[in-house]
Amino acid sequence: MTFRAVNTLKEADLVAAEDTRNTKNLLNHFEIPTELISFHEHNTAQRIPELIEKMNSGLKIAQVSDAGAPSISDPGKELVKAAIKEEIPVVPLPGATASITALIASGIEPQPFYFFGFLPRKGRERTEALVDLANRSETTIVYESPYRVKKTIQDLIAKFGPERRITLARELTKIHEAFLRGSLQDVAQYYEENDPKGEYVLIIAGKPADQTEVSSDADLVAAVDNLIDHGKKPNKAIKEVAADNGLKKQTVYNLYHGIGEEE
Repeated sequence: MTFRAVNTLKEADLVAAEDTRNTKNLLNHFEIPTELISFHEHNTAQRIPELIEKMNSGLKIAQVSDAGAPSISDPGKELVKAAIKEEIPVVPLPGATASITALIASGIEPQPFYFFGFLPRKGRERTEALVDLANRSETTIVYESPYRVKKTIQDLIAKFGPERRITLARELTKIHEAFLRGSLQDVAQYYEENDPKGEYVLIIAGKPADQTEVSSDADLVAAVDNLIDHGKKPNKAIKEVAADNGLKKQTVYNLYHGIGEEE
């Protein structure tokens, strides 16, 4: 907590909190008597009109999230948009942010970086996100819970390759803060004998500039056939193989269908 944040909470007329119990402990610690009101992902639609009305009447409202920066994978962005629409000033208070904190100590190139947040949990959206991230040259920042870290590491190996560098940071700024650095394969082996604990930030190295196409034409065709055999439609399979190998979809399409081959 900064002095500015403490003073702001004292000067506010109302604190909108993701979890009023946790925020009450914070306010008590700093002897802040400001009244609390709940504001979380399940009551956003109801609360925003109330909070906007209060601010339009002249009240100062501070918004606090539970364990992360407001609006970054935590409630807040809808309130910010609504306040801006009403021409109500929005004042951000700098504080600890897991993404940048992890990036600084990761040992992986910090610039440029791409912040993704939480991956989709399953299905086509997850696959498409992983394929896109695997082909980015920037360092990627992903958030993950301890319950899904092992599966996510395996999914990353499938799309990024086992040698891609990664740093896992957990419980940042807390007592049990820790970092695990190495290749994706190293991390997977570590978690064969150890259980993930705490909230994680994954810092994943970007795709190397010299990592060009390594698959032969036969390998590409076989990869498409494999996806089709597992239920993918041909065009979807072609698109995914192209993305995995940094190729244009039309290139893989032509190759798969034998277009342009000499007779």
